[in-house]
Amino acid sequence: MRRFIMIAIALLTVACSAPAAQPTAAPAAAPKPTTAPAAAPTTAPAAAAKPSGPPDKVKLQLKWVPQAQFAGYFVALDKGYYKDENLDVEILPGGPDIVSEQQVVNGQADFAIDWVASFLAFRDKGLPLVDISQVYQSSGLMLISKKSTGINKAEDLKGKSVGVWYGGNEFEFLALMDKLGYDPDKDLNVIKQGFTMDPFLAGQMEAASAMTYNEYNVVVESGVNPNDLNVIRYSDEGVGMLEDNLFASETMVKTKPDLVQRFVRASMKGWQTAIDDQAGAVTIIMKYVEPGSTTVDHQTRMMSEVAKLISPPGMASGKIGVMDAGRFKTTADIALKFHVISAPADPAKSYTNDFVGH
Repeated sequence: MRRFIMIAIALLTVACSAPAAQPTAAPAAAPKPTTAPAAAPTTAPAAAAKPSGPPDKVKLQLKWVPQAQFAGYFVALDKGYYKDENLDVEILPGGPDIVSEQQVVNGQADFAIDWVASFLAFRDKGLPLVDISQVYQSSGLMLISKKSTGINKAEDLKGKSVGVWYGGNEFEFLALMDKLGYDPDKDLNVIKQGFTMDPFLAGQMEAASAMTYNEYNVVVESGVNPNDLNVIRYSDEGVGMLEDNLFASETMVKTKPDLVQRFVRASMKGWQTAIDDQAGAVTIIMKYVEPGSTTVDHQTRMMSEVAKLISPPGMASGKIGVMDAGRFKTTADIALKFHVISAPADPAKSYTNDFVGH
């Protein structure tokens, strides 16, 4: 276990300058920053307290390229929700060499998205950032295997070859190993998995890392029958970590709370609309994706799974983006245990629910 953790920490350190992107197939060329099309329909009513004067120009930095993972922001842009809040929003695509946290600190973006563990790692290094909306309420990371391997439950991973994403995405796996009492250096054959499912499809690993909304669908789309697959969801095992958030600088939150409120309000409205009209959201997303990089069917499946992570069963209406204290604690505790952060994360300084849930 110690050897695996040291490798993971080393890779996370590298990731702090170029973090692993949300696993997906990258398009041939990075798309350009996105602003709303000239003829984008605006159906949303104006906000009750719409500011007067020139619109505030703000930039949102994505974690990865445009896709349904970020649908709510594109819906808000396309339907004019940002415009209704007197905001002129530009959405910047992410990529393997783009660090969201550094983009905000350096003034290249006003708002950005990352997984919470990575966000906490940068805060731990002294970057003055605040989570202003916890968009994803549960983890979409899981391990998938073919039923023929006999991996029917987490305990069956012992002695198997398992693909694991490094660079900050491995800590749920480590937490699961710790829970089971397995040493990943001795009890399993851990394989550093790239962001492609080809090795899994070729039988080079018996279990592979996958996101509910992306790689799982890639495997199914390749011709594997879902009935022939088993899944181990980290969230079901009690070691799921929070993923996509929305954050800003401490200075922005303190000095421009009205702007932050307007941006969050429009964004959460965009997410609610995307969840309520998923087909419409996919139609909007397809306007912004790199041509030829994806399909309507793939984005439709992605949108369906993303909606479950943002608004899981039982979540009260109007609570999109609210940080759950228990889930934050689980994420922060795992981050501390496996040295993602050097000291316990202070909830009061790490996130705020002031801009969501009302």
